[in-house]
Amino acid sequence: MATGRVVAAMSGGVDSSVAAAILKEQGWDVIGVTMQIWPKDTAGDSGCCGLGAIEDARKMAAKLGIRHYVMDFRREFEETVIADFCRQYKQGLTPNPCIRCNKYIKFELLRRRAAELDAGFIATGHYARVLKADEGYQLLKGVDPAKDQSYFLYNLTQHQLAHLLLPVGGLTKPEVRRLAAERGLPSAASKESQDICFIPGGDYRPFLIERLILEPGDIVNSAGNVLGRHKGLPLYTVGQRQGLGLASDKRLYVLKMDSAANRLVVGPEEELFSGQLTSAELTWISGQAPQGNGITAKIRYRAEEAPSKIEVKDNTARVTFEKPQRAVAPGQAVVFYQGEVVLGGGTIIIDN
Repeated sequence: MATGRVVAAMSGGVDSSVAAAILKEQGWDVIGVTMQIWPKDTAGDSGCCGLGAIEDARKMAAKLGIRHYVMDFRREFEETVIADFCRQYKQGLTPNPCIRCNKYIKFELLRRRAAELDAGFIATGHYARVLKADEGYQLLKGVDPAKDQSYFLYNLTQHQLAHLLLPVGGLTKPEVRRLAAERGLPSAASKESQDICFIPGGDYRPFLIERLILEPGDIVNSAGNVLGRHKGLPLYTVGQRQGLGLASDKRLYVLKMDSAANRLVVGPEEELFSGQLTSAELTWISGQAPQGNGITAKIRYRAEEAPSKIEVKDNTARVTFEKPQRAVAPGQAVVFYQGEVVLGGGTIIIDN
């Protein structure tokens, strides 16, 4: 049986609820914590940010017989995640706020608050695994390929991994739901949470329209010929086809956002493919750049892993794919794997 105190991040959903249940059954002194990260007057019932999620988490904790606290991280979330999300879209980039939230809120701020509660560990419902190896801690994929969330955790440090528990990483989603049902947890049949918790309905455009001053500009092809007008670069993403408002005899896709000239560059699908990319802000879980063969790269959460070669210089990496990849988006994360092991990753800054 395990001993010690752990803070379990509880969103009110099935994954975090089962994670807390598993830890309690293993003998841990579990404290459930729900992070309030979105203003009360706008949160609604959106994902892990909504007021409904807090109440759901309270019910889960009561059912499990564990203490439950709500921690107010609204100011930090606004300053660290929301402001960055808007800033990157303003610059023509495609950010991933979940990765930033994990880095600065869940695994840094929450970890510090856990220490104030004399908890040596934090736990989440992520589908990934932590392994203690001879050379240190490794981050592994979750065993359920359909739910693996290791992509979002690539920038964890050795210290953070040493104090992290991921109880559902070795389970499939059906197994998690079964465990919840067997324990009478109301979250057993809960819906899957959306990718961006603070975007109601999953459409980020109305959110940005409220927060940014949009500047219309030209839509051009790769040769620089003007084809039409866009409504503001933050409203578009690489690979987008719908909503361009262009009359053409062929399908046109967003190739890139030229923020310096405020131009939206479009072209046929074959121009969407890139054989290389450059990434910056690199982090390596082991503390060192990877060596050896069999490295794959993932350019977005739902993308397939692509066999790749990596050349690292200073804090940038040049990634060359065996096969060109579709819709590489600057601002997104590229994450590197070697089999089941997550090596690390960085932020895409150039694709060509």
